[in-house]
Amino acid sequence: MESINDNIKTLTKEIGLPGIRQNFELLLDEFSTKDKNYDQFLYKLLELEFASRTKSRKASRIRQAMFPYKKYLDELKLEELPDDAKIKLPKLETLDFIKQGRNIILAGNPGTGKTHIAIGLGIKACLNDFKVHFTTVPRLITQIKESRSEKTLRQFENRFEKYDLVICDEFGYISFDKEGAELLFSHLSLRAGIKSTIVTTNLSFDRWSEIFGDTVLTAAMVDRLTYKANIVNMNGKSYRTKETLQYFDKTL
Repeated sequence: MESINDNIKTLTKEIGLPGIRQNFELLLDEFSTKDKNYDQFLYKLLELEFASRTKSRKASRIRQAMFPYKKYLDELKLEELPDDAKIKLPKLETLDFIKQGRNIILAGNPGTGKTHIAIGLGIKACLNDFKVHFTTVPRLITQIKESRSEKTLRQFENRFEKYDLVICDEFGYISFDKEGAELLFSHLSLRAGIKSTIVTTNLSFDRWSEIFGDTVLTAAMVDRLTYKANIVNMNGKSYRTKETLQYFDKTL
């Protein structure tokens, strides 16, 4: 015969109250030696349920953001970042740029921490209840083309437009055709001045035409993305290369 505690566990599982299910027996032990203060007992149970749901929601946001891996801002070696990043990162960490709908352009040579900073800011945004999406530029263009061929482009646009933050990594690593350039421009324009986008690129703005193959479209893209944006110069020594050399030194 099931006990009352077993019934409580069953009911809380059916209703969807994981915080209460996991903690009510501990609270029963805690309150058993106290006066029967039922309102305090109920408040504590609800508080634990709220904490459980908050933790679950944040974990879900990080999972749904589709980060390729997890990188946190406190893991950055600040002393090895480019000077401009050292100066601007504290302000970016406040996430005010998301509230203001401003973009971030992280531009510089490979290995200087662009993607790490972008993912770190993205994860912090998830933990602050912002809806985030991570993608590479080549993958984004492929997704747009596929949704158009499947006649689901409007749904894709609606979803893309509503993210609080979109991170577009690897801009400039692979060139794309005129159709791809136009599709990328139209989708990023949906967010311009309304929602935030982080772009990481290894190319300076005067070389973006190499990717777009169209000077007019390039000028329009630069104008849309950089308007009131936080532009961070990420040119510097590659600390990824430095870490690799240090690893090989230890193994020799």
